[in-house]
Amino acid sequence: PRTTLLFLSPEDLYTAPDSCKGRCEEPYSKEDECHCNAECERYHNCCEDYYRHCRPVGFSSSRDAIADEDLLHISEQLYEADHNKARPTDIAINPQYQASPDETGDQEDRSPQPLYKYVNEELFSKPTYASFIKLLDNYQRATGREEDVTAEELREQDNFLKEVMKTELMKKLFAFLHKKNRYGSEQEFVADLKEMWFGLYSRGDGEQDSSGFEHIFSGRACTGGTGGAGQHQAGGLTPGSRLCLGEVKKGKVSGFHNWIRFYLLEKQGIVNYFSHNFNGPWDTYPDVLGLQFNWDGFYKEVGSAFIGCSPEFEFGLYTLCFIARPGRACHLSLGGYSLSIQTYPWTKSTYGNGKKYIATAYVISP
Repeated sequence: PRTTLLFLSPEDLYTAPDSCKGRCEEPYSKEDECHCNAECERYHNCCEDYYRHCRPVGFSSSRDAIADEDLLHISEQLYEADHNKARPTDIAINPQYQASPDETGDQEDRSPQPLYKYVNEELFSKPTYASFIKLLDNYQRATGREEDVTAEELREQDNFLKEVMKTELMKKLFAFLHKKNRYGSEQEFVADLKEMWFGLYSRGDGEQDSSGFEHIFSGRACTGGTGGAGQHQAGGLTPGSRLCLGEVKKGKVSGFHNWIRFYLLEKQGIVNYFSHNFNGPWDTYPDVLGLQFNWDGFYKEVGSAFIGCSPEFEFGLYTLCFIARPGRACHLSLGGYSLSIQTYPWTKSTYGNGKKYIATAYVISP
């Protein structure tokens, strides 16, 4: 019998490496799972060990690298530029019981009163708040099935981005990223924000049913409602609509890190505040709380949240950290106090030239 020799090409034998060891400045290849050249920082697709193998401590080898000191400086600038934040008289909270680390998981309601005693809802008519609240409403009608994004919803996404980009805060963020050679123009920055935050990917059975914005700010598990108390029509929540809270996994809530949504749901009696395990050192807004609460039978053991910040502040800080430190703790400074944010990229699908969608972002509470 004749023997047949099979000659395999290098592509047939190729297994995509997930490390930068020995690969620094390797040319881009779409076959690679992650990348190790200078462009990977711009496209958010570096291997997790890129900085360990390919950048010296402090990233001093590249003027475009974002050093730890840069993050401390720009985060203080963004903190100072949050002109739409709540004033001390706009919000009154009642944190009540502070849970110890071994109490956060016991699902016991130790705070008989709501967390929010008062919120000045005139805040919600500010353009960035109103356009943000309109977006929350878009994800309530499509739970567990492929998103049907309407022309109106696309306009609302564009409107939110247009309104936040008018703010000094987002202009400062763009100027910083432009200086670091991440974006060539504001138009390029806004286009990338739209993909990064609103681009659809699948968290389920192949249906394109989720986005970073939806997961972090709006969630996918919805609670039915008939309108009534707490739904602020001027801000875009209409009678008869439903408010989505957060993803539910194994009987617990994941996601849900936005104070505006928490307030509106608590006012409707949908959320029951149990306790807090962390109260940040800030004596004005934005403040940070680590929360325990129940939502419609589901429990959140530690839900860290900014309190009293504008939508653009949260959106901007998460964007900064996702671009500068994707998949890692991002150490910032707000009003002279340390704060860290964790972001994660969505690894199962990409957009553009291998760019990653944002999967989640949250404040790391001690």
